[in-house]
Amino acid sequence: MNGYLSLVQTVSATGNNIYSRKIAGLLGLLIGDSLGVPFEFKRVEQIPARELIDICLPTGYNSTYPDIPYGTWSDDGSQALCLLASLLDCGQLSLNDFSDRLLRWIDDGYMAIDGHVFDIGIQTAEALNRLRDGVSPLKSGGSDERSNGNGSLMRLLPLALLHTGSDDVLVQSAHRQSLPTHSHPRSLVACGYYALVARGYLNQVTTPWEWADEQLEAVYRDWRKESERSVLLVELEGLRQCLKINQPCGTGYVLDTLVTARRAMEEGSFDDVVKTAISFGNDTDTTSAVAGGLAGIKFGVEGLPATWLQGLRGFEIVEPVVAKWLALSTDSDDDQGEQADMCGIGPDGVPIALVNWDRRGIRRRATYRFDKNGVPVIVDDLDGDGDQA
Repeated sequence: MNGYLSLVQTVSATGNNIYSRKIAGLLGLLIGDSLGVPFEFKRVEQIPARELIDICLPTGYNSTYPDIPYGTWSDDGSQALCLLASLLDCGQLSLNDFSDRLLRWIDDGYMAIDGHVFDIGIQTAEALNRLRDGVSPLKSGGSDERSNGNGSLMRLLPLALLHTGSDDVLVQSAHRQSLPTHSHPRSLVACGYYALVARGYLNQVTTPWEWADEQLEAVYRDWRKESERSVLLVELEGLRQCLKINQPCGTGYVLDTLVTARRAMEEGSFDDVVKTAISFGNDTDTTSAVAGGLAGIKFGVEGLPATWLQGLRGFEIVEPVVAKWLALSTDSDDDQGEQADMCGIGPDGVPIALVNWDRRGIRRRATYRFDKNGVPVIVDDLDGDGDQA
């Protein structure tokens, strides 16, 4: 039997519904990533009809990566597995350990299928270069307005899956895992929001996206530092406007990714969620990974198509990580409880902190407006370059 199918049977046999849906979330992310890889950077009109989107490409279709076998995840899956392995090995979020694993991924192919890294975002690559040069993971991430790609959002899900602490600690941890590569507050807020959305699906709340919005506002209104609080609330309002106004478009902009994933999650099955995410083109692997992770949680392991599980590669990478996860779990819904509650501060002593925002930094991050298409545009362009976010 295929390794993934056997894993699904093993997970189902535990009788632990929460744990089963958490594993489905991880597998959903990996499946979504792998299905989206061949279509990355394609325009909408270049995406095949929905019924032709599958683990194998339609005959004659030109993949973005013709030398990459079907069923191969990309940077999304690899970085998510780096985070998961770090959390399991450390028992908490250690930025130093996680950053080391990111460097092992890009340098040595750690957590990459065939040890081959074939896709990496520009902002992430620049941040990893700074990490390699010895910059602290608290300061290595891009912090300007244009450093809001979806590179830290796409890998976040394992944190939300393992974490059973309070909402405020989950949000703080979601912020912190973003810092090594993306430290602008917009990316931090997007990560905090997505973590709560995932928690909403895990807890089977009726409206997880709206619930996450309410919880995130409550967390930010109680934020300990007033200067940070005001920035986070401004960015939260910007996220709300994007979700309300923007049309799904599948770009690599972190808020666009959330908009498109939310639209995809309106579908009634796992495969339809992934196909819808891919149908918007552009950054298809990340959009379908972000949506696929949530869909896995929602529909469970039973909702994962068997043919897609059979076509997914890299079981030899996933199996030992999930085996450790299973060994640490219990038959109750509190699996990982004691460990996950520690996710606020890592053993490296890194405090829960965002960015060293001075007055100029706060002003720069808060002064933008939304154009008629809902795209954030810098109003007070302190750098003088007039770029959009």
